[in-house]
Amino acid sequence: MNWSDRALPIDHADALLAGRVATPDGVEPVIVRGGEVFSVFAEARTTADLFDRDDPGAVRGRHLCAVDALGAEGSGATYELRAPIDLQCVKACGVTFALSAIERVIEERARGDSGAAAAIRAELEQAIGGGIRSVTPGSDEAGRLKAALIDGGMWSQYLEVAIGPDAEVFTKAPVLSSIGWGGEIGVRSDSRWNNPEPEVVLVADAAGRPVGACLGNDVNLRDFEGRSALLLGKAKDNNASCAIGPFVRLFDDRFTMDDVRAAELALTIEGADGYRLEGRSSMSEISRDPEELLRQTLSEHQYPDGFALFLGTLFAPVQDRDDPGRGFTHKPGDVVTIRSDRLGALVNRVTTSDRARPWTHGIRAMMRDLHRHESASA
Repeated sequence: MNWSDRALPIDHADALLAGRVATPDGVEPVIVRGGEVFSVFAEARTTADLFDRDDPGAVRGRHLCAVDALGAEGSGATYELRAPIDLQCVKACGVTFALSAIERVIEERARGDSGAAAAIRAELEQAIGGGIRSVTPGSDEAGRLKAALIDGGMWSQYLEVAIGPDAEVFTKAPVLSSIGWGGEIGVRSDSRWNNPEPEVVLVADAAGRPVGACLGNDVNLRDFEGRSALLLGKAKDNNASCAIGPFVRLFDDRFTMDDVRAAELALTIEGADGYRLEGRSSMSEISRDPEELLRQTLSEHQYPDGFALFLGTLFAPVQDRDDPGRGFTHKPGDVVTIRSDRLGALVNRVTTSDRARPWTHGIRAMMRDLHRHESASA
């Protein structure tokens, strides 16, 4: 993959972008301004350090290269783009959109069988589609809807987190395991029903203050989670199953939380077999406000290195790919592009987790690299 203008925000000349780049000296946090990449390693050893500064966008840094010179993760280029977070915990919120709630109930009722999904979908849409879309989670109205659904034998644990007072918040991936722009994204080799999840990702500092946002792919294994919600960890956390990037767009007077709330995400899946699927996710249709999801993530926990928070997705593919009634599932070689005008584009090719590049560079390796880099810079 070649870096191109379509990977950057449409207003990138006015955007403050932060991320990480692998250089011949090691992986360094960077700032992008005016199409040029600047290492800020001398001022901030990690992006966690950078985001804790009062004004991270004000750090000038040392010029590395033009942004067009960046290569995809794993490309072997002199300067390779990495996921734009390092020491931050990766958290995720599920079932934050009405449609995704309905699809999770379908997974649960179908017990992971994609062939049974169509009939269940029609039944649920007719019974609760309009009602669940209009209700405010945790409200008295939501309580009345819950009671009605229980009476009708249609209640589900997924509807509980969709319209109840408590959001679903889980840990998506270990620290340093996320892949960046151009890297291969993995689905379990034994999954037969899965899909990408295009999402906006909030990035918060050590105090829990949101500092910016980026794009993410929270890969979903519908068969695993559909068999049992207790398989959520196995469905969500696998080798290369979390993609984040291309950069974190820092909040400033040109880009605010209101831009996150209004973000429109476009998804394209292009298969090696000629298959093409297009979808969308509109943040304006989210059931819980991003700041409420942030508050619930922080309510009983601290994150001294900051955290990244996936906000959930409206996208739920129902189009058939092969056999009628079997729905969509990934095939190796699929190219997934998630695009949002103000955040750029995140592009990854699909493989299976057992064939993706092994994750070998953890926290100890990072500490060793930092020590070696600092000694060389002294």
